[in-house]
Amino acid sequence: MSFIRKIKKKDGIYLAEVESKWIDGKVVQKHIRYIGKEVDNKTILSSSISNIQIEDVKIYGPILVLNYISKKINLNKILGEYGNEILCLVFAHCINYKSINQMSAWFKRTDLNVLLKINNLTERKLLQALDSLEAFDAVKLQQKIFNSVRKEYQIKPEGIIYDVTNTYLYGKKCPFGKMGHDKEGVKGRPLIQIGLGVTKDEGIPIFHKTFDGNIHDTKTLHDLISSFGYYGIQRGIVIYDRGITSAQNVADIGKLQWNSLCGVPLKGNLKSFIRKMKTNKNIMDIKNRVKMKKSIFYVIQEQYTIGKITGTLVLCFNEQQRKDLRESRYDEIINAQNILKRGKCIKQRLEKYFDKECEIIEKKLKEAEEFDGYSCIFTTASLSKEEIISLYFRQKDLVEKAFRTMKGITSLRPIRHWLYNRVTAHVFICYLAYLLLSLLNLHLKKLNISPELALREIDSMYKVYMHDVEKGFEISRVVTLSKKQNQILNAISRTLTKPSV
Repeated sequence: MSFIRKIKKKDGIYLAEVESKWIDGKVVQKHIRYIGKEVDNKTILSSSISNIQIEDVKIYGPILVLNYISKKINLNKILGEYGNEILCLVFAHCINYKSINQMSAWFKRTDLNVLLKINNLTERKLLQALDSLEAFDAVKLQQKIFNSVRKEYQIKPEGIIYDVTNTYLYGKKCPFGKMGHDKEGVKGRPLIQIGLGVTKDEGIPIFHKTFDGNIHDTKTLHDLISSFGYYGIQRGIVIYDRGITSAQNVADIGKLQWNSLCGVPLKGNLKSFIRKMKTNKNIMDIKNRVKMKKSIFYVIQEQYTIGKITGTLVLCFNEQQRKDLRESRYDEIINAQNILKRGKCIKQRLEKYFDKECEIIEKKLKEAEEFDGYSCIFTTASLSKEEIISLYFRQKDLVEKAFRTMKGITSLRPIRHWLYNRVTAHVFICYLAYLLLSLLNLHLKKLNISPELALREIDSMYKVYMHDVEKGFEISRVVTLSKKQNQILNAISRTLTKPSV
């Protein structure tokens, strides 16, 4: 097979097509023809433009970047025999998701056959790639991936942010799908639960697990706590939402010598405790004011016990949130009152606000408003009020953004598979896609551009394959890069902007 070789001479760098041959037991490069020269890092062909035919134009920029990052963490080798096929699915989820039966056509439009050295990508091979993931021990596989990420990017995680979301399945054949509390408020769809842990500071995914749709959020964390040690994070802080908080989880995290920082639902005996806190302390005092970006919180704290674990309970009040909640509720109730007066039915949860004459019950309204704008955080760590607010709300946004990315950009939902192993494999593909996007985000921090926008910016970066019909040689070139595209590629690695023939 021939290839292009650069030959340095006194008057410049010349490009020649050569072929390697075995002669007398040695590899010798046989010169075939000169094809041009390099001037100021640009290729000048020794051909008339009338002799050049365009053979193909391939999608190149986004997959060049994603392939660079996946190679950096050795992902294709970690994923085994079908590693490159799995990466095709992962890349597609990052930039232009296609269902498996459309992947072959999409693959032909890209330069993946060159980058990943895959000759052909069929639906059958992709399904085999998905099925191959079942052979892996999920914990050990994710551990291996995260250890590679940690080594290559010099990440020193000191904590985990954990949250749970659910997504729905098409059809009702999958035994994994169960009726549960749909977080989008839609009834009648079979669901699966997905637990996700990311690093506290960078938001890099560490692990995930898929659960039946009717498993309570608190039990998902309980199931994963014992595996923390596998990921090489010996001690730190676990940040989780109020729906996941339980006495058992707080206790189990403590046994591992980790600290908890978690939301606490405002219900039961806690309401009485909060009323006393509000009575004894003036929460709106200026000394209790904590500003976080555009949000203002007023914060007081008291010692508090969950189960048998004693820590600090932090009561936060956001005045703007209280106003927004109140006005939203008023709009809804006034609209409901007008509907009732026309003799029509309203949402069941709003019925408690009206008497038989369709008049608003003020007492019920006041009860609903009592804790508007208030939220509670519990922690076993020794932290200042400012640190608690920053960690909980900022990091909570981090993992919620991860779920938005997985559900949106990486096309987690809806899931069209119904076999158990393919449902979990689909979620794993989306998890890997989010991993690559989060690592891309690390490279782009100085440019202040999101991974999504960066991939969109370099989407017009194509690779053109050309053929000289007179001299017979073939050559490929990347279309001229814009200044912005150069900046993005250089932020990831300067090797990506080096000219190639």
